[in-house]
Amino acid sequence: MPLSGEAIRTMNYVDDISVTLRRILAVLPSLTEDERQRVADHIRHAEPSYDTVLAAIAGKK
Repeated sequence: MPLSGEAIRTMNYVDDISVTLRRILAVLPSLTEDERQRVADHIRHAEPSYDTVLAAIAGKK
């Protein structure tokens, strides 16, 4: 069964997220320990989170 345009578009969003995460990983070595901690805290508190989206896909939300 072929994917709908909306499903393909959504998968492209996931690809965009992966690119962004790779960019974050590339920058991390240049940050100070304090900066890395602040970035980590920011990621932990970001909503919706990756886990929130996965739970919604699984029908848990």
